[in-house]
Amino acid sequence: MGRSRSRSRTPKRHKSKRSHKRRSRSRERERRRHRERERSKERSKTSRKLSRSSSSSSTSDEEPRTREKKIDEVDRLAELERVRRQREAEQKMVEEVAAKRLEELVARRVEEELERRREEIEAEVLRRVEEAKRLMEQQMLEELQEKRRQQEEDQKKREEEERKQREELERIMEENKRKMELAQMRLAEQQLQMVEEQRKIDEERQKIKRAHEKKTREEQKIILGKNNARPKISFSI
Repeated sequence: MGRSRSRSRTPKRHKSKRSHKRRSRSRERERRRHRERERSKERSKTSRKLSRSSSSSSTSDEEPRTREKKIDEVDRLAELERVRRQREAEQKMVEEVAAKRLEELVARRVEEELERRREEIEAEVLRRVEEAKRLMEQQMLEELQEKRRQQEEDQKKREEEERKQREELERIMEENKRKMELAQMRLAEQQLQMVEEQRKIDEERQKIKRAHEKKTREEQKIILGKNNARPKISFSI
């Protein structure tokens, strides 16, 4: 592959030398055309001056000769103009050909350079692909770690919230239990108080009953003491 490149470079140098020679020739032609234009201008100025002076000092028999000179001058100028245009067309064509060849040469050099550096370019592309892959994997790993960390934080928040709710529920249940025990205690006290009041009422009732029975017996004794003939009368409540 290196030999083929070394072989292809030699004719390119020849071609560049040829194009350089053509460009130098075209510049030389352009200089010649410029000098001829300057000379033609000087000649036209001189002919105008001569025509003016000859018209003022010449006689009538010299007028045909002057017209012939003018015609020859016009023909010469026309020929010069034709040659100039032809040379300009040739110069333009040469420049276009040279530009095309230069473009082809540049394209060929670029292609050869790409061919020469193909392995290097492929290695660089592979390196960039591997680098992009590594960066992508690292980014995905970081995103996965961030997602896992967020999930752990959310889990901790949920557990903390559940713990608070559980503690609040336990507190409410403990408070209700305490209130229920207090209510049961008060109810038991009220029941004991009611039993005690009922006992006192029963005792008072028994006391009243015994007092009434005692009083009745005393009254019976009094009555029996006054009249022993009368039979005993028993009263019961």
